[in-house]
Amino acid sequence: MTTEKNRLAREGWVVLGVVFIFFLFSLAIKWWVSAGIFAIFFIFSVYFFRNPSRQPQGGERDVLSPADGRIVQNEIVYDGKYLNKRCRKIGIFMSLFDVHVNRVPVSGTVEAIAYQNGKYLSANLDKASEDNEQNALIIRTKDDIIISVVQIAGFIARRIVCYPVAGTVLRRGSIFGMIKFGSRLDVYLPEESDIRIRLKQKVRAGETILATLPGEE
Repeated sequence: MTTEKNRLAREGWVVLGVVFIFFLFSLAIKWWVSAGIFAIFFIFSVYFFRNPSRQPQGGERDVLSPADGRIVQNEIVYDGKYLNKRCRKIGIFMSLFDVHVNRVPVSGTVEAIAYQNGKYLSANLDKASEDNEQNALIIRTKDDIIISVVQIAGFIARRIVCYPVAGTVLRRGSIFGMIKFGSRLDVYLPEESDIRIRLKQKVRAGETILATLPGEE
């Protein structure tokens, strides 16, 4: 996981470096149009890879949104892929213009990481949860509750980044990865969780509370 010291996602530095080199090269040989295009792409990359500071809200049982975006799904489903039981599923669509840094929804230990190769359907479709390329992070809390956070590639997105490995201890609100250029994150929670969001609501990673896990304070 990364710290809050950097205001640009770690993947962004490489992209910016390459673009800046091409920008300087274009200037050197007086390719003004190319230089202009690279300058615009440099500015867009700074915007896309931005990593604003976030302050986690609520307590340890409150599930934070792992992504910036819009709620596109909130229902009870049977998750036969990762948790093998009925769960509350919350789907978050990340547009090209949302912050793409992903944050840990609950503190706990990574039980497993499951990767699935797949298609690149539009990430705002429910079918993307089944068919698209995805990476699932299975987390067990200190209260022995297991949830999963699934990063799903979209129509434009082609790279999923996930930093932790099995056994990593995670802190809610910390950064665990990102998906490049528009995508979706699904969160699978216990069926009896107390839901705190609604469909089409805009949420912010590491700040918006999606739900409260069952159990006693």
